[in-house]
Amino acid sequence: MISYETNLRIQELREKFDSIRETLDLEKIDEKLKDIEKKMSDPSIWSDQREASKLGIEAQSLRGTLGLLRDVEEEFESIDIAVELSGEDESYIKHVEELVRSAEKKVREFELTILLSGEYDNNNCFMSIHPGAGGTESQDWAAMLMRMYMRWAEANRFKITIVDELPGDEAGIKSVTLNFSGPYAYGKLKFEAGVHRLVRISPFDANHRRHTSFASISVFPEMDEVPEIEIKPEDLKIDTYRSGGAGGQHVNKTDSAVRITHLPSGIVVACQTERSQHQNKANAMKMLYAKLFEIEIDKKRNEKLRLMGDQKDISWGNQIRSYVFQPYTMVKDHRTDAETGDIQSVMNGEIDEFVEKELLFFSSIEKSLE
Repeated sequence: MISYETNLRIQELREKFDSIRETLDLEKIDEKLKDIEKKMSDPSIWSDQREASKLGIEAQSLRGTLGLLRDVEEEFESIDIAVELSGEDESYIKHVEELVRSAEKKVREFELTILLSGEYDNNNCFMSIHPGAGGTESQDWAAMLMRMYMRWAEANRFKITIVDELPGDEAGIKSVTLNFSGPYAYGKLKFEAGVHRLVRISPFDANHRRHTSFASISVFPEMDEVPEIEIKPEDLKIDTYRSGGAGGQHVNKTDSAVRITHLPSGIVVACQTERSQHQNKANAMKMLYAKLFEIEIDKKRNEKLRLMGDQKDISWGNQIRSYVFQPYTMVKDHRTDAETGDIQSVMNGEIDEFVEKELLFFSSIEKSLE
């Protein structure tokens, strides 16, 4: 006999799935996918690699949504069959529990996929980390955050590249820009932008006092030229310099690294990952376009948040999360109120719970303003 609690879980899960599915226009999604596939079957589309790539990514996203929808529906069919058989054979009760756990995971994945439907959510992205005031202590905190996001990327099978890094004087980093490559990289990381606060006993303080450090994070989608943004050559200051390295025969002896300053905005981007100066310049321009575009996106987001009245303190650049090591252990997101005492797991990259709650939180704000 299936327990009351299990039956309740199944009912609530089915209701949640049905409510998510109702937000989709499945007929429209299917028509759009067929239209894209028709365009991609035309050989002439491949003469424009950028457009072909864009269509390919969009088709993959639509197929993923429809495929996940079918997977969840099949899970519920399997649950119904197992529940029916459990009335005759109690050995199926354990199987029902396993199916319910699997369905919960897939419904959650389906919900996140629907939330990641923004125009640029499926893009790769860049993340820049900068320590706040505080010298070595803050620079070490910035390096800890870099490690956290790199561990998260590895666990989620994202390819990660250090585009530009400036080491700290004694420890940590003065700045770093990372590139995350994989499905929904930007969509999953975009709400990590903001100020991250650390409280701990400093390993750099001989008197073992408690210190508070800050680091700011910005996240922007990887993109080529953006039609809405014009960058004039005369507005750019381009410097070349020798790429950093560990020394030895593999150090690049030429000035291949590129730093670009956009004079009107003061934005500075740099790239030193490639041996080719031309490629580093192209990558740096991608970052510049993305940063300028993200500024415009942020303005719109913050204006929406301002209209929320009491919610106006949740602005893009404000402190978003605290990481406390002493006198107790806690990580708390100040926007969603999500928290955990397992700070070591978080620092090892287990931040999916925070990412998911951010997506749900900001999605609810968007809906309330429609």
